[in-house]
Amino acid sequence: MKRYCLALDLKDDPVLIAEYEQYHKAVWPGILDSITQAGIVSMEIYRTGNRMFMIMDTEDDFRFDRKAEMDAANPEVQDWEKRMWKYQQAVPSAKTGEKWVLMNKIFSMTKED
Repeated sequence: MKRYCLALDLKDDPVLIAEYEQYHKAVWPGILDSITQAGIVSMEIYRTGNRMFMIMDTEDDFRFDRKAEMDAANPEVQDWEKRMWKYQQAVPSAKTGEKWVLMNKIFSMTKED
């Protein structure tokens, strides 16, 4: 199992943020299927202000490029992404065309039982 953490910003508009959260209370079944078919075992998204933080746990063989290929070939995912971009904006450090930006782990503490 691998864990990835990513960041993305929402447009700083309370109405748009509320709409975005409504979409995520009932994510389309086809989107959920595409997530699991790509090898993502669990996914959580947290928000503070307009900054979002995603935690993804994946199968060991998960690859971002393979997920991108699958998404590009899936019209439902393309529709979802187009709708979500109305609410989203890249973080300042994102490269051109990059949405969710992979974060680097800078600290870890694990308590052993």
